[in-house]
Amino acid sequence: MRHLLAGMLLVGFGAVRADDWPQWLGPQRDGVWRETGIIDQLPKDGPKKLWDKPIGIGYGGPAVANGKLYVMDRELAKSAKNPDSPFTRSAVDGNERVLCLDVKTGERLWSWEYPCVYQISYAAGPRCTPTVDGDRVYCLGAMGDLHCLDAAKGHVIWKANFVNDFDARVPVWGFACHPLVDGDNLICVGGGPDKLVIAFDKKTGKVNWQSQSCEGDFGYGPPVIYEFGGKRQLIVWHARAVVGLDPSSGKRIWSVPFESRSSLNVPIPRKVGEKGLFMTSFYNGSFFLNVSADSAKVVWKSQAKGEMPNQTRDLSSIMTTPICEGDYTYGVCSHGELRCIVTATGERKWFTMQATRSASSPAKGPEPDPRTERWGHAFLVKHESKTILFNEHGDLIFAKLSEKGYEETSRAHVIDATNTMARGRKVVWMHPAFADKCVFVRNDERIVCYSLAK
Repeated sequence: MRHLLAGMLLVGFGAVRADDWPQWLGPQRDGVWRETGIIDQLPKDGPKKLWDKPIGIGYGGPAVANGKLYVMDRELAKSAKNPDSPFTRSAVDGNERVLCLDVKTGERLWSWEYPCVYQISYAAGPRCTPTVDGDRVYCLGAMGDLHCLDAAKGHVIWKANFVNDFDARVPVWGFACHPLVDGDNLICVGGGPDKLVIAFDKKTGKVNWQSQSCEGDFGYGPPVIYEFGGKRQLIVWHARAVVGLDPSSGKRIWSVPFESRSSLNVPIPRKVGEKGLFMTSFYNGSFFLNVSADSAKVVWKSQAKGEMPNQTRDLSSIMTTPICEGDYTYGVCSHGELRCIVTATGERKWFTMQATRSASSPAKGPEPDPRTERWGHAFLVKHESKTILFNEHGDLIFAKLSEKGYEETSRAHVIDATNTMARGRKVVWMHPAFADKCVFVRNDERIVCYSLAK
């Protein structure tokens, strides 16, 4: 009886377990929230706010692990001011910071900062989500500062700088490839010639291997590991090609050329079925590969004529990592259109502007406004049968996506848009974290926790 009761308790605990969100796109780096006990509809007056704390500027979303939240931000020097034009790359003084907060209360447990002069476009703070691995947290700043910190106290264990140590050039929009832990390695994309991809010993910072080159800006796509043909492959998509590498050595298995104009290869590549690999970029549209254990070949490439709404054919995403489910892919196109395409062919099934607009958006009608909705945006996370969207206006949305269309089931405004670098309109371009039955969102002023528990 005692053993039966213990088993029942374990089953019950597993059914309502709390999950962490320890890195970019969650525990499995796939944008799926697997926690149970989550509400099916957002309340009419919005979800319950648990805490609300001040924060500095930044694009990077939070990571949540072991009862702590980690997030990066930036504080300008007293005499410093960001340029009026987001494209200006003048030197701006300030500090990058790593903040550690208590998940339950939002109280700051520690912070650690370092001086960092920005010389990048869109200089509103760090881009990367911290990567938490056990008792360590790895943080990459916009100017290439990589730090391994003690997760409990914030002490520096080891550090590197991609510009000084690996001959890298700072990308136009800063370093943005979220670090990936694989076994004993911390894998980063951000080095210079013949050392674009770097595997550090995650405990000591020693370089275990370095691999690949890319002329000019290498881009912004995070590394990811998938299995194809029974072989684990590190997928790195840089501005000139997508490559499959051996994660243990960095040795190249295959390479497929694909030029990304302005190096805008931001969304993470998505595995589709057993052999498919789907990628999407802002200017050049999408392409789809068939990958085996030792090679890859193109199934189709976009025929887009440009990034304008009437020039795109399939999916031209600026930031959103799409969801590939069944035979279909869902993602946000160049001017805020949430689209459904047939993954195997790129054929467009439908689009809607509803997901990326707010109730008070000045733009109306079914078509995007190229003047005001360029880079219109929403992040997508899958949870059970629903998709959770967080759009650039600070709205959290529950919806059902299928080949038949977009069905919005509930929506709540959870944080105000504060960033003014998107053609003058205010936006919030930070990916939320979903953990502990909560959603954690931030803008350039606040970080807020809401309960999504039943």
